[in-house]
Amino acid sequence: MTARLDPFAAAPALVKQWMGTSIAINDSLEPTLVELVKIRASQINQCANCINMHTGEAREKGESEQRIYMLSAWREAPCYSARERAALAWTEALTRISEGHGGKAEAYAQLAAQFSEEEQVKLTLIINIINGWNRLAVGFDLWIETPASRKLAA
Repeated sequence: MTARLDPFAAAPALVKQWMGTSIAINDSLEPTLVELVKIRASQINQCANCINMHTGEAREKGESEQRIYMLSAWREAPCYSARERAALAWTEALTRISEGHGGKAEAYAQLAAQFSEEEQVKLTLIINIINGWNRLAVGFDLWIETPASRKLAA
């Protein structure tokens, strides 16, 4: 696949700021939780680039193969904590917001039971950031190999 446009070259200052914001927000919650959220949103958005990138990064941060493979069926898989389930439910509710708001109240109740108000904002920002990256990658046909994804391919 050939990229339609390289956003890093087309708008370097803005993309650098977006990247900086992404990094700052990513470091605000548990590393594996953040990667699970990124992978799940990327699965929903069918962003191969981000799925490839974040599964590799999740492994580097200690995430197990089982939990990565089971992520698309997390509701039925017994390997996720209540906190992770709340984060994944919130991720799905926000990522699928255009499909309607059904389930949002239940997802928020789970979120509020597991996350402080500050953590709720942090998680919501993480979800917004990954959805933005998904749209950049899908929209411009990006494929970025990271050191983590290169290790996985080897």
